[in-house]
Amino acid sequence: MSVHITGSGSFIPEILKKNEDFMNIEFLNPDGSKFDVPNDVIIKKFQSITGIEERRYASENDLTSDLAYKAAKNAIIDSGIDSESLDYIIVAHNFGDISHENHHSDMLPSLASRVKNKLKIKNPNCVCYDIIFGCPGWIEGVIQAKAFISAGLAKRCLVIGAETLSRIYDSNDRDSMIYSDGAGAAIIESKDDNNGGILSHKSCTFSNDEAYYLFCGKSFDKKKNGNNQYIKMHGHKIYEFAISSVPQALKECLEMSNKNINDLKKIFLHQANEKMDQAIVDRFYKLYNLKVPENIMPMSIEKLGNSSVATVPTLFDLVKKNKLNNHKLKKGDVILFGSVGAGMNVNALTYQI
Repeated sequence: MSVHITGSGSFIPEILKKNEDFMNIEFLNPDGSKFDVPNDVIIKKFQSITGIEERRYASENDLTSDLAYKAAKNAIIDSGIDSESLDYIIVAHNFGDISHENHHSDMLPSLASRVKNKLKIKNPNCVCYDIIFGCPGWIEGVIQAKAFISAGLAKRCLVIGAETLSRIYDSNDRDSMIYSDGAGAAIIESKDDNNGGILSHKSCTFSNDEAYYLFCGKSFDKKKNGNNQYIKMHGHKIYEFAISSVPQALKECLEMSNKNINDLKKIFLHQANEKMDQAIVDRFYKLYNLKVPENIMPMSIEKLGNSSVATVPTLFDLVKKNKLNNHKLKKGDVILFGSVGAGMNVNALTYQI
């Protein structure tokens, strides 16, 4: 038996927000003081580091669970399955459903149950739950689905990563330009052969000094009233952590698969920061005393920004369906998935198409 991704889907929101749209925002330091450089300088430096030119935001009427449902529906269509045959629906997110009006987080019932409701699945044996694992949540959901299937507890699972980060950022924080909305999904199921599929996986949690590199905090604008909390991060610390921890996780994962690094055709990394991802792949290949092959790493961050748990499944869906220039997949290709995020959590997965 092997465990495969038999269908994928994504939903990219319609609202386009370009870097120049942040030109009139008052960016502040953590202590509430103003920057001593104009916004055009801040934005130019931001783009040079992250690679982000634009990002997508959900429409006012869409919640995270709506994006998750739309991506799930596309994955179900792509796989050709009957949704009533699903044994599990696993939704990875970080903030639940956040309304456009009040920005309050709502996670009751679970987003997975909401997706099942929207899909009109009647089967009570289709079990639904959410996973909070930071940006690596979708990969971790796939790992859990694989475990259920390998243990004989399931035959077919739907794993979704969805987020609306545009509703949880502090507009006075320049990091707000990083965040975006979106959803990606995949059908994970067993096959009777032993050809390819999920070959290995690796997960780690670093929660000593690293635990609060990403956290929720108050606005940098000290004049704002209320107890609203916003996504915050220690960006430089995350960068240093990621480029030291993720390459090693990728290496350990690949070696568990018994595949050679020269077998690798693509590496799908969480789309958090272009320079960071490039540094991760560079250090990964240096562990083998090799140079990074051309065209090994697809990137979507330039146009889609960082949608947290949605970046990896969305990127995979785009490449799988030939929607990303110069990147294609074919039967037999060996690929790596990898991510890093709040917790701090790191994971990786080796997969053969």
